[in-house]
Amino acid sequence: MREPVDFLVLGSGIAGLSFALRASKRGSVLLLAKRGRSESNTAYAQGGIAAVLAPGDSVESHLKDTLVAGAGLCREEAVRVAVSEGPARVRELIDLGAEFTRDATPLGYHLTREGGHSARRVLHAADLTGREVERALLAAADAAKVRILDEHVAIDLVTSGRFGLGGPDRVVGCYAFDSRTGKVEAFPARVVVLATGGAGKVYLYTSNPDVATGDGLAMAHRAGAAIANLEFIQFPTIRTRRVSSSARRCGAKAGSSATAPARRSWSATTRAASWRRATWWPAASTASSSGAATTAPSST
Repeated sequence: MREPVDFLVLGSGIAGLSFALRASKRGSVLLLAKRGRSESNTAYAQGGIAAVLAPGDSVESHLKDTLVAGAGLCREEAVRVAVSEGPARVRELIDLGAEFTRDATPLGYHLTREGGHSARRVLHAADLTGREVERALLAAADAAKVRILDEHVAIDLVTSGRFGLGGPDRVVGCYAFDSRTGKVEAFPARVVVLATGGAGKVYLYTSNPDVATGDGLAMAHRAGAAIANLEFIQFPTIRTRRVSSSARRCGAKAGSSATAPARRSWSATTRAASWRRATWWPAASTASSSGAATTAPSST
């Protein structure tokens, strides 16, 4: 059994790394990555981050766009938190060293527009935004001395009930498989955070990486957490090729071949409809009975 830590984080994407950086100011942190530390859905995200940054744009406009595109499925209070705090979170990434595409505007950064938005508010790093965000967060985690163990696959959460401990059943750590040594170890912790992403790899054809297998959701369920809104996890599925978000917003079309689906026009109307169906969901945090384990959706 490993030495106990204050915070055990499962997942090395934007959610896990962001939490680990904040938690490192309050106690000891250990982060487990299923494969290499940079292998996550975050690193594959392309298009950009929507936030109110440009002069003339407003939080209320972003809120309205999101509620309209959400077709009645959004929780307004959750959306308001996201759009209100978005600019500050983006500036935090910039302060951590994330380099986004620049231009000659007063803002200094190039903003583009995607389906469902009434203004240019999508900040990006060329068409590799997720990779740049992941790079900056990993560098910041190294600087903050956050311990990261690669090639550790979390198997199950450890709950107090399994050991007959008194009080309400609570999460006290996890079991993880070290794929390099072939051994399973116990990792005790005061708080366990599940930032394990989605489950895109349940589909044969998907642009999700191999690590997106829904492990965290299954572990949370077995530990007694409430699981909800799974239908709103984003899982891009593909047969031959995927047109990037940046290309689609510029009017690109999916290619065709003898085996590919018929050519599809990604018009603004189509993009907005797809965005309505797939992008926004009600707040869907998942917690154990003690609140010690929480899941966070990955960036895709």
